[in-house]
Amino acid sequence: MRPSTLSRWLPFLAWPRPTRSSLRADLSAGLAVALLAVPQSLAYAQLAGMPMQHGLYAAVLPAIVGVLFGSSALLATGPVAMTSMLAAASVGALAAPGSDDFVALVLLLALLSGLVQLGLGLARAGILLNLLSHPVLVGFINASALVIALSQLPAFTGIAVAPGGNTLLGVTQLLANGSQLHGLTLLLGGAALTLLLGFKRWAPRWPGVLLMVLALIGLSLGLGFAGRGGAVVGDIPAGLAGLTWPALRWHACVALLPAALVIALVSYMEAMSSCKVIAAKTRSAWDENQELLGQGLAKVAAAYCGAMPVSGSFTRSALNLASHARSGYSSLFAAGLVGVVLLFFTSALHALPKSALAAMIVAAVAGLVNVKAMRSAWRASRDDGLAAWLTFVATLAFAPHIQNGILAGITFSLGAFIYRRMLPRISVYALGQDGELREMQVRQPPRDGGALVVALRYDAALFFANASFFEDAVNRLVLENPKLRAIVVLAQGINLVDATAIEVLRELHRQLSERQIKLIFSQPQQHFIATASRTGLLAALGPETMFDSPEQAMAAACGGAIPVQAYANMATLQAGPFAPGLRQETAP
Repeated sequence: MRPSTLSRWLPFLAWPRPTRSSLRADLSAGLAVALLAVPQSLAYAQLAGMPMQHGLYAAVLPAIVGVLFGSSALLATGPVAMTSMLAAASVGALAAPGSDDFVALVLLLALLSGLVQLGLGLARAGILLNLLSHPVLVGFINASALVIALSQLPAFTGIAVAPGGNTLLGVTQLLANGSQLHGLTLLLGGAALTLLLGFKRWAPRWPGVLLMVLALIGLSLGLGFAGRGGAVVGDIPAGLAGLTWPALRWHACVALLPAALVIALVSYMEAMSSCKVIAAKTRSAWDENQELLGQGLAKVAAAYCGAMPVSGSFTRSALNLASHARSGYSSLFAAGLVGVVLLFFTSALHALPKSALAAMIVAAVAGLVNVKAMRSAWRASRDDGLAAWLTFVATLAFAPHIQNGILAGITFSLGAFIYRRMLPRISVYALGQDGELREMQVRQPPRDGGALVVALRYDAALFFANASFFEDAVNRLVLENPKLRAIVVLAQGINLVDATAIEVLRELHRQLSERQIKLIFSQPQQHFIATASRTGLLAALGPETMFDSPEQAMAAACGGAIPVQAYANMATLQAGPFAPGLRQETAP
């Protein structure tokens, strides 16, 4: 196997040869990432409903596999908020959080989502992930951030809420049980959140998460927090994860497959956003299909080492980049240091309040809220705005089963896309008896009772979903314009025709010929001509129906010459549907 082919399947072989200077930089960056990864891993394990050690497991072997087989050497793989929340929501309906059955199902979910990404990567089908549009993703992230923050209120306040129910109803239940508020829990959670936001605002270069954890452990020990009814991390089993085989249960696989698809989609979009930032900052290349393989293998590794689904972490990747990491060795060092914590220092985390972990999650997801992007989607397009807000509302309504929200958004955006392609923009220009070229509506004849020649501009692919719409527009022009003698189709915008469109054009030509109406095409694209030639349509139409310019086509339609005034308008007409001075009509 050639070295280039080998490095394609094993991207780490293309890493630059390490030097003393680069290893020192990578070790420093790895230390910074590990100091952030340890408390974050505990927090995301709590969010996922998993025992604490499983969060740390997710930051060791999956992180190593992700960086070895991914295309972006500085992408930090491990537990993240979104996939942790999705895992908890998907499995929570099937088993009690924290139970052995729950853990087994989460591992199965990690395996399934990893296999989905592996399949897409091996098929080089990364482009399919573009089905998740930006407005849908924005709506989902905004709603998910709110759901994640609300889900931490019980841990933040010490008020017990029945697990597994709707998140918004859970907030109502929490307010109703306000008498159960544990003041010290709220106090320490508030202190943790204040420290995190304060460090982020006034000392962003300091290790704010680490300092907060140390401060809260000290406060917990000093106040005797656990002895006064406060919830702490408690005992974390020391030692690295042993390899396990997820139980493959058919009914569980069927039940978890939709969630696995959503996790594969969302986690890849998270990783992709980080990869784009890293590539722009370091002027390096990355491959979306190879990243699918890397992230898929990382999830499979998570399933076999007792961890929840993982993804590329934007926060830890940004820290890796800001710490001047040189290569993927920084992620290897970070994973190794987390492993050291698992082996020797888990007891030091015993007194850490769970409300501090909740504060960490809230602080992390607060940066995901982007209302401006929601407004921008609405300004760009009504369809985009509806997709964003529908996804937002659906995600909140289905919470904690937030995967249903993104499925609703994808379904709507695809439906809107298909609907709009079925009703494309059509502009019609009539050449009347007075010799002037003017715009008209498809469904409204000119006031003078008809037109001799019309030019129909159709800027869309002509295929099975909208061919009947094109046919309907032509037939209406014929019925409503009894003096019509020629239709010039400005075809430069028709970039695709299929078999259905060919048959529609063939039938239109036959019907128009019977009425002695010419059907002429201006500036047809090469694909149009080639398809028409292969199917015999070009022979049926005749070569005299295809012209290189609107002027030639209109002259042919008018029997060899067109009025001077019409010539004056040809340049504007040829410029396109967005030419200045032309009001565009969208057919109903």
